[in-house]
Amino acid sequence: MADLRTLYLGFELRSPLVASAGPLTGRLDTLLRLEDAGVAAVVLPSLFEEELVSESLQLNDLFEHGTEQFGEALSYLPDPGIYDLGPERHAKLVESAKERLNIPVIASVNAPTPEGCARYASLLAEAGADAVELNLYAVPANPDIGAEAVENGYLEAIRHVRAAVTVPVAAKLSPFFSSTGHFARQAVEAGADGLVLFNRFYQPDLDLESLDVLPIVELSHPFELRLPLRWIAILRPRLPDVSLAASSGVHDGASAVKALLVGADVTMMTSALLRHGPEHVRKVETALDAWLDAHEYESVNQLRGSFSQSAAPDPSTFERANYLRVLSSFHLPSNDPEEEATMHDPVRAAGPGHSGREGAAR
Repeated sequence: MADLRTLYLGFELRSPLVASAGPLTGRLDTLLRLEDAGVAAVVLPSLFEEELVSESLQLNDLFEHGTEQFGEALSYLPDPGIYDLGPERHAKLVESAKERLNIPVIASVNAPTPEGCARYASLLAEAGADAVELNLYAVPANPDIGAEAVENGYLEAIRHVRAAVTVPVAAKLSPFFSSTGHFARQAVEAGADGLVLFNRFYQPDLDLESLDVLPIVELSHPFELRLPLRWIAILRPRLPDVSLAASSGVHDGASAVKALLVGADVTMMTSALLRHGPEHVRKVETALDAWLDAHEYESVNQLRGSFSQSAAPDPSTFERANYLRVLSSFHLPSNDPEEEATMHDPVRAAGPGHSGREGAAR
């Protein structure tokens, strides 16, 4: 059996399998099931500042309704403190998780201002979170704000959080940067101990009958792993001392192996666990261990990064060369049966004098 241990944000984990933020990590009962199934760490659901503000405003309206007409109504109103609302709800989840779990508990924060990010990160760290994941999820819709200003805002948020907490900080990035590699390096220089690649942006849909905008949650698919694979492969040799997490498209043991090959320290799952339940972690770990044994790897450390860009036989395949190769690999169907057969037969396509092995390799 291979050694599955790995390091992430300074923590030694029993394996590279981490449950990322989602419904299953928002409840203590499912957190316990995830740990029992073998998950090595958990990321709790993100604390979104806008959600907390909305809750507070709704509660305030509820308590103030009718008070101007009936003064005695004030004596009937319960103490707002008994309601489990606001940031306290997230802090209590951190406290409960830390009390019951024996694996690292990572809190997640998203706020529109650097000050808000720092304030809530500090709150959750004080509640006992082992690390903070800064969820950089924003849609820069204002055409008057340029890309540099948007990126500077993200970097300022990282700096504020880094100054506010002593625990490790990971930045969960969007894939939508004009120079992803440059921003990744800047994020590390701003204080990020790790990078999570990537955040999934949920796109709205339209209801053609009601003409409403529909919030659609679509679980990830395995093909979405290709984007983090490319960038982790590119970043691993350039950021050798930074923790890298692969997120989006990790569904099984094979996808975990691919992420580790290009240099990920951990792989994060949500969609696969929602589809198959927390116990799916066991199947992924078993498949990962079996692959390592079959290919004579003694440990995850030996596997990690062995196919990053710097270690790949052709490093250019992670950049433009792969784009050209993909385009040239697609062929429109032909009306000529002989031509169609040749296109799908590597030996015939190679011409006379080529063996099957040589033809297939071309």
